Amino acid sequence: MPTVTSIKPQKNQKRVNIYLDDKFGFGLDLENFVKLGLKVGQELTEKQIEEIVKKAEFQKVYDKILRFGSLRPRSEKEYLTWLRKYKVHESLYKELFNRLKRLEFLDDKKFTVWWIGQRLQFKSKSKKELVQELRIKGIDKEIIDAVLAESKIDEVAMAKKLLKKRKYMWEKLSDFESRKKMSEFLLRKGFNWEVIREVIKGIDADSFDV
Repeated sequence: MPTVTSIKPQKNQKRVNIYLDDKFGFGLDLENFVKLGLKVGQELTEKQIEEIVKKAEFQKVYDKILRFGSLRPRSEKEYLTWLRKYKVHESLYKELFNRLKRLEFLDDKKFTVWWIGQRLQFKSKSKKELVQELRIKGIDKEIIDAVLAESKIDEVAMAKKLLKKRKYMWEKLSDFESRKKMSEFLLRKGFNWEVIREVIKGIDADSFDV
């Protein structure tokens, strides 16, 4: 059975970290620590550990993760990363996720819709960049493909918006050089050649309007 090998106060002095077999086991508030009477050398069964964590930690973690989720929509991977960052015991994951889902805080499709909307409105992203960002957020390819298909993104319009924002970068260049630089810029941003050709073809060489 796991044995309590050390008990160390946290920086805020209101909680302690319990180490089992010389590895971090779980955090505990002082009130519950006193109630439970945990001591170095005490052996705990896995069931006891699970019950201690559930009773002492669940509500505290739940309140914190709700605050985290209320700042903006989050993907399941973001919640998982948060739980690991704050060393939340794995026995709490399932119930936390269940509650987040019931409150509609955890829904990867809704998150994907929100993310794409925000990135298109404020960043004029290409589909390729959106896919890359969402994959980093842990979103399944099937969800991404479905939401992108429903979104009907006009990549030509997105590319034009990007060029307008940065027209100062090439408006003093020759026509050939400016078109070359704009094409390279859009390529780096993830737009395909078909979109780039259509955008560059419609540029007014004199005014650089797109």
